[in-house]
Amino acid sequence: MLKLVLLRHGESVWNEKGLFTGWTDVDLSSRGLLEASSAGKKLKKAGFSFDLAYVSFLKRAIKTLNIVLEEMDLLWLPTIKDWRLNERHYGNLQGLNKQQTAKKFGEEQVKIWRRSYDVRPPEIDNKNKYNQKDDVRYRDIKVPSAESLKDVVLRVTPWWKKEALPLLRKGKKILVTASGNSLRALVKYLEAMSENEIVEFNIPTGIPLVYELDKNLRPVKRYYLASAKELKAAIDKVKNQGKKK
Repeated sequence: MLKLVLLRHGESVWNEKGLFTGWTDVDLSSRGLLEASSAGKKLKKAGFSFDLAYVSFLKRAIKTLNIVLEEMDLLWLPTIKDWRLNERHYGNLQGLNKQQTAKKFGEEQVKIWRRSYDVRPPEIDNKNKYNQKDDVRYRDIKVPSAESLKDVVLRVTPWWKKEALPLLRKGKKILVTASGNSLRALVKYLEAMSENEIVEFNIPTGIPLVYELDKNLRPVKRYYLASAKELKAAIDKVKNQGKKK
């Protein structure tokens, strides 16, 4: 049985502050560093090994991956960075506080921006300091001005089909470290989830999500490397973002 491991980066400093992050390249928080270390230890203890790792262009994911590989004594592992694994671009919401935004526009509107399938947030202004249009790392692509989850699915799916699937067919063991929405996009495709199902699906930071795949590379089982208590607390934390409190 072939296994695929998906890992959302550890908590970032903007996760900690409750800010919309998107493509803004922020660092891991102290908690996020610990989550990444814990993820590596869990994977090592469970006997996982990998032939290749994929990661986004964002340093919170890159640092998480590096810490995981260090814990597993796999820093030598071939790693490929791909912008298509970036978080969803949150447009002009990037840098705004989620709770304050909920107070201003209402929790329902913020939930629509955060969790709906095909609704984009307001497009980022050219003068917004969190606009990535001139970021040198994206010089070969057209940086989005805002994305819905549907948009993320449309960029993650070709990556999966062209990059990951051929390697999995050869029996390669792959670790994918990315962000919440890029991983949700992949989960939607893997499990053929409906739009309503994926909207309610939450992926916590720093906890490995394992898929067991059959010979046709279809998922037959998924589980997290975490206790029920740890997993519930982590998922509840994600669910409660964007509420007024």
